[in-house]
Amino acid sequence: MKKRLSINLTKKNAKELPNISSGSLIVGVYEGPFTEELKIIDEVSNSQLRKLRKLGELKGKLGQGTYLPALSGVKAQRTYLIGCGKKGKKLSRQDGIKVLSKVVSAAISSKASTTFISIPKLNISGEGDDWVIQQLAFLCENNSYTYDAKLNKKNQKKVLLKRVSLSFNSSLSTAKLNRSIKVGLAIGRGSNAAKDLANLPGNVCTPSYLAKESRSAANKYSSLKCSVLGEKEMKKLGMDCLLSVGAGSAQESKLITLNYQGGKKGDQPHVIVGKGITFDTGGISLKPGATMDEMKFDMCGAASVIGTMQVMAELKVPINIVGVVASAENMPGGKATKPGDVVKTMSGLTVEILNTDAEGRLVLADALTYVKKFNPKSVVDIATLTGACIVALGHSTSGLLSNDDRLAQKLLTAGTISNDRAWQLPIWDVYQKDLDSNFADIANIGGRAGTITAACFLSRFTKDYSWAHLDVAGTAHLGGAAKGASGRPVPLLSHYLLDQS
Repeated sequence: MKKRLSINLTKKNAKELPNISSGSLIVGVYEGPFTEELKIIDEVSNSQLRKLRKLGELKGKLGQGTYLPALSGVKAQRTYLIGCGKKGKKLSRQDGIKVLSKVVSAAISSKASTTFISIPKLNISGEGDDWVIQQLAFLCENNSYTYDAKLNKKNQKKVLLKRVSLSFNSSLSTAKLNRSIKVGLAIGRGSNAAKDLANLPGNVCTPSYLAKESRSAANKYSSLKCSVLGEKEMKKLGMDCLLSVGAGSAQESKLITLNYQGGKKGDQPHVIVGKGITFDTGGISLKPGATMDEMKFDMCGAASVIGTMQVMAELKVPINIVGVVASAENMPGGKATKPGDVVKTMSGLTVEILNTDAEGRLVLADALTYVKKFNPKSVVDIATLTGACIVALGHSTSGLLSNDDRLAQKLLTAGTISNDRAWQLPIWDVYQKDLDSNFADIANIGGRAGTITAACFLSRFTKDYSWAHLDVAGTAHLGGAAKGASGRPVPLLSHYLLDQS
């Protein structure tokens, strides 16, 4: 993980704000009468704030920002006033995120290494002050992300923010607020670790590279243990389905396990499984050339598992968790799997591969069979699995399918709280027939409801435990001018696992 950003709670009173020496000063503003903080700043600045309000530049409306460089009477180099809406009014989580994002954006755009933030009480529907502080800490870390690998120094984006001082009036104990800061920063770092892996080019981030980075994470945290299976070991276990995906590649496929022991020995672990296709050409069923470069992001599920496991280790969560990464490179070649080939899975089921571009479910099938050895309490797999999910839910919401509605509800709740939302789709038996094959037990594609039938395929290998599938094809990364990994669903997974503890 990258450099550590620090956030420190402080109890500075309103009269001290003008004398705070920091690169930037950020103050939350309500609609209506000035708070004590604004009265003090207005007084030392020769009524500058009242003048702005008369001009309609300081209304305090939700998310409105006002930038005041070198404000008279204020020691901070730059002052930002961020609208928080009407005092006491209930805000949705989304409105709360809007305000906090604006605050963090101001801190980062100030290009200062230090900032002082003073925000008034935000009345978030269903959430307390600890949620506000945790989200602010997460956004500070998450939004400070820069991609530095393989960039010339002159092209590297600089984010200078290193230290945040935070004044926040709350009835909660300082210890509880500091815990919220710690959790928010840890999830932000885990999210950024996932971005780093996903943003790397396919010639760097191979299955072997994911194995190396997983071992590095285990070396960093004594509570993490890493083991890696190569192709010979997987062949002995009967993982022909997973191995079929990497058959055309010079890169060796890997099955990576990160084992976190935070609970009692013998306690059933929660398992998270990530699809790790480090580059997906589509194989013999070759993808179109346009935007194929974005297929380096087909390992975002794996990246989210590795990032989340580091969050759990950093926070010393008191449960047992196993992270599994099923990794391969999907390439055409003389040894590549062909459409119509039939392969045997570790479970014993045979699969007719009608389309080699539906490969994620093939590596997951064997991984989901493999995790039975851990006697899991729950299993969640994460995969950039289907373009159909983007058609259905766009780029803001992940798809969720499960054989256990209670598990699904826990994940949906975690997504809502973390602002990393998912939506549940059905996985009814009526869709299973779309996977019928004349030549094997099951086909790897079928029907128009691509996201659902893909999950139906996976469900054939998860009948022995509580399981959920997250399709993050639309949320784990963006394309076009905004091309890059988002770090999702590390926040959702982290909140879910924290809730289980």
